[in-house]
Amino acid sequence: MSHLSEGERLDYITEGLHIIQSKEVFAFSIDAVLLARFTYIPVTKGTIIDLCSGNGIIPLVLSTRSRVPITGIELQPRLADMARRSAQYNNLDHKLRFIEGDVRNKNIIDNIGQADLVTCNPPYFATTGQNEWNDNPYFTNARHERNGTLTDMVEAASQLVKQKGKVSMVLRPERLSELMEAYRKYRLEPKRLKCIYPKEGKNANIVLLEGMKDGKPGLTCLPPLTVYTEDGKYTEEFRKYYEGR
Repeated sequence: MSHLSEGERLDYITEGLHIIQSKEVFAFSIDAVLLARFTYIPVTKGTIIDLCSGNGIIPLVLSTRSRVPITGIELQPRLADMARRSAQYNNLDHKLRFIEGDVRNKNIIDNIGQADLVTCNPPYFATTGQNEWNDNPYFTNARHERNGTLTDMVEAASQLVKQKGKVSMVLRPERLSELMEAYRKYRLEPKRLKCIYPKEGKNANIVLLEGMKDGKPGLTCLPPLTVYTEDGKYTEEFRKYYEGR
């Protein structure tokens, strides 16, 4: 297949979409799809920016919910290239674009303060020491704050989003208070929160948080979502949410 390079494969996502992946780089996980399902979106007017875009999973899923232009920003050239080819394969290259660059660079994109929505699936672990990193640099960059902290990501999102625009992120529950503090530091008022549970009776292992630029205080805690049944199968509720039904 002309869209694939050596060692790559084409994986099904949902709603007829496919994504280019490789065992040599970090593959997408359900948290990215859940973020794309959870967040508010501008449907017919506006723009969306996805930070730390990886191989483009969040822009791809968002494209099923919106007709506005979506820009992904990714530091690693190989992943940005995979994202572009995935957009081409799905006939979405007219709608999705991917920029190679560091989100901490304030001049990385030309619409500072104009985005209606900014999404981000940041590295989960605040581990900066090399002894805690994975041997594979792609896995390290995806999981650890090697190229910017959580605060850096929130600051970048706040700079890109317009007044009353939304910023949505996915993270581990143990860092929720840190995320909320960063939101408020950069004028993003937490407005919607959803917790994801691996199984009934277990603690949440994913949180989804949406904030509004200069919004009024008032947080809505949405109903929880459980991923697996006791026998290890996806719950029907999760299937519907994941598939956008």
